[in-house]
Amino acid sequence: MVDALMAGSPAPATRRVRIDHHSAVHDAAETARSLARECGLPGAMPDLAAVLASELAGNLDKHAVDGSLYLQPLPLGGGLEILAADRGPGMAELERCLTDGYTTKGTLGAGLGAVRRIATDLTISTRAGTGTLICARLTLPDAREAAREAVGLLSLPAAHEDECGDAAAVTDLTGLRTAAVVDGLGHGPDASEAAQAAVRTFRTHAERPLTEIMTAMHRTLRHTRGAAVGLLRLAAGEAEYCGVGNVRAVAIGPDEVHHRLTGRPGTVGWRMPAPRTYGFPLAGAATVVLHSDGIDLRWAHTPPSHLLRLPAPLLAAALVHGYHRTRDDATVVAARPRSSR
Repeated sequence: MVDALMAGSPAPATRRVRIDHHSAVHDAAETARSLARECGLPGAMPDLAAVLASELAGNLDKHAVDGSLYLQPLPLGGGLEILAADRGPGMAELERCLTDGYTTKGTLGAGLGAVRRIATDLTISTRAGTGTLICARLTLPDAREAAREAVGLLSLPAAHEDECGDAAAVTDLTGLRTAAVVDGLGHGPDASEAAQAAVRTFRTHAERPLTEIMTAMHRTLRHTRGAAVGLLRLAAGEAEYCGVGNVRAVAIGPDEVHHRLTGRPGTVGWRMPAPRTYGFPLAGAATVVLHSDGIDLRWAHTPPSHLLRLPAPLLAAALVHGYHRTRDDATVVAARPRSSR
């Protein structure tokens, strides 16, 4: 399966809606409706996306602390996803919460029951006293498999910036999953221009060895301010990483961190060292995270046990929600090998 986003199209940034007042529920619904149309979802599907966002945002408004929705196209194309993250009390009885008519606030109780009915794929992690993470994906019928793939990708601008200087993309080609995270130097439009140019080059050359992709990016970025780049390739039981600059790769299992890698010093597009690829084994349940330095790297030093066990989409959301250094752009890709949920 090829990345459904066109090679020349921009890598979209994640849209964040903070649910810090009741009117934000309406904002979330309208954002989801607009995004669904941009993703090409036809007919009533934009309205269904709005319902998903409204129900998830409504739950955050009623129950959560520090709640946000993150809305974006699916990493592999074919639809959209809405992620909800909070630091609320968690849900003690998850299955009851997913039942139509169940409510703790005296409302109609449509909530998560409606979300489960509408979403193509729904993933939830909740812990008492820690909070809840939810990923609801909505796709065209022929993209249902993409909705079930173990890939998470979020990309957010720095606080007070309109454009994100980071970008990322994931492709599935010839049985391999390949990802790129690009951190354009600095912030704002010039950084975004560099990052987007690098992602376009990545999509064009994604089938090639990682070192060749990096070299192609270097040629593309010569007339920009340059970027840090991390490339990741996943196959059953093994992974490859190629990096220049502060884009890090971290492989985790359910109980511990297995590998930490960072890029070689340099700048893609300016002074880039000869790119090198580093291979490392992947245990059956391993997830690999690729992230820019807008994510506080301390998350991987002593990560809480529940973080290590999160599915890839929820892990990416948890890192952005909990570890974003807001003065910098932040991008995370979390992935397992293809068809490994």
